[in-house]
Order: sequence, then C-alpha cells, then structure tokens
Amino acid sequence: MSFGAKEVKELREKTGAGMMDCKKALTETSGDLEAAVDFLRAKGLAAAAKKASRVAAEGLIGAVVEGNVGVVVEINCETDFVAKNDDFKKFVADMANFLISSSATDVEALKNEKMGSSTVAETVQELTLKIGEKIDVRRFNKVTLSGDGKVGSYVHGGKIGVLVELASDNADATKTTEFQDLLSDLCLHTAAAAPTFLSSDQIDEDFKKREAEVYEAQLKEQGKPENMIPNIIKGKMNKLASEVCLLDQKFVKEPDLTIAKLIDGVSSKLGAKLTVKGFHKLDLGAGIEKKEDNLADEVAKLTQG
Repeated sequence: MSFGAKEVKELREKTGAGMMDCKKALTETSGDLEAAVDFLRAKGLAAAAKKASRVAAEGLIGAVVEGNVGVVVEINCETDFVAKNDDFKKFVADMANFLISSSATDVEALKNEKMGSSTVAETVQELTLKIGEKIDVRRFNKVTLSGDGKVGSYVHGGKIGVLVELASDNADATKTTEFQDLLSDLCLHTAAAAPTFLSSDQIDEDFKKREAEVYEAQLKEQGKPENMIPNIIKGKMNKLASEVCLLDQKFVKEPDLTIAKLIDGVSSKLGAKLTVKGFHKLDLGAGIEKKEDNLADEVAKLTQG
C-alpha cells in the first residue's frame, strides 16, 4: 500500500509525531495508517510528541574545552527538579563532549547526527519518555582557536555558560599561571558583566539607534526638558562602549582597570601580545516565554476524566 503527503499529514495529526517519524512509520507498515499509529505508539514516539507543546525553560548550561576547541550548550527541561536529575545532568555532559567532535553547525543538523546507535533527536526523545518532561537541545556555541592560545570556559550554577578565546604570539606565555589566571578572570568577568560586543568598532548602527531611542524614552519619562535631551543622549552614547564592549568594560574584580588595560598589564609581564579573539555567553532560558502554572489547577486537570 503506497502513501503520500496526505497520509503523512493525517498521521501527524493523529499522533503529534514528527514528519520523519511518520514517514518511517508508514514505510514500515506499507502505508497502513492504523498500523502506523500503533507503530509510533509502540516506539513511544506519539507519547513523546505530546510533550512537545510544553514550555521547556529550565535546564542546564554545559561547557567543555578539549585542546583548542570549546563548546557551550543549553539543554532545556520543564522544571528545575528535572534539571537536578542525574540522567539529565549526564545527558548535558555527554552532549557537550559529543559536540567537541561534531560537525554540526546548528541544532537541526546536530539532531540528525548519530550519538552512539541513535540520532541525537532519538536520544532526546528517549530521555523525554524516561523522565516524563519535554527535553530540548536549544542552542550551542562552538569555537576553534587557531594558533597559540587557549579557550577558557566557565559555568555558573548551570545557569550561565561562557567561552573566551585568548590568543598569544608567544607559545611559552600560554603555559604560565599568569596566562591561565587572566583567562579565568576574563571568563568570570564575561559571566558577570554580560558584554554584547568585543570592542567599540563592532557596535552596529542598529544597536546604537535602539539604545538612543530607549534613552530618549527614559529621559522623557523622567520629565527632562526637551531641549536638553539631545545632549544628554549624546553623552550617554559616548559612554556606551564602556557598558557593552568587553574590552572597554571596567574589570569586575578591580574597577579601576578596564579589561583592555588588564590584558595589557599581563601582556607586558609575560613579554607577549595577548588578544581576545572572541567570546560567547549563554543565559539559561533567555528569550523563552515561561508559562506560569497554578499548581492547584494542574492537579485538577490531571484528576479530571
């Protein structure tokens, strides 16, 4: 029995399973729709799919560095309770390590890669069924530093993850305690100060425009005279780099120093030119609209019919 897009659509609507899973089910059952439903149910795919509409805004950030390659990844679940589950924590660690050698450049490609005998998507689905909550590999950043230097990583409480690439023109300098301490400080600072750009020349015009509009709205809300607002905005824009650019920010441990001066000081001490090539920072759940559930309502839903 053959099947087409109509049957795939119908199976998806019946089970909520993914398109590729539906195609596979129909292939395995020679296009028999009811048998395909049973196939998906037997595999647990229909049950896992029902959880896909839930909001997964909790979870953990994982990071790992191996050689000159660093990875930071965000994996979400629905509750903080599950984020403390050993199986979930192991999956986060396994995924971070898997990404080191992965060729994937985005999450969709990653989900199609083989992780052992199963694809990443299938592994996520199995964990979803085992734990009973929606699990989602949401995003990741991966860096490969060329030349001499090191990639640093830092994870704060599983909620914030950071990678920093620190290059050097002197290989011996990267083996020193001073170099490692600087790299650790840069990771800690990035986690705490949340820079948006590396340097002032990277601030794009759209960002400047949005910031100026926010400043204007704030000043009007504060009741500042209209004729004073342009000059106040100009002053704020001149200070923008010190707020959003890593190299221009004041070092959180020593506010008298900017990050650029901190790096220059260590460079002079080591007799090497040290350069931050880039950084990445992930905040758990950032941009996800969290659903506020009422426990009593949830219990009532579970006990109804």
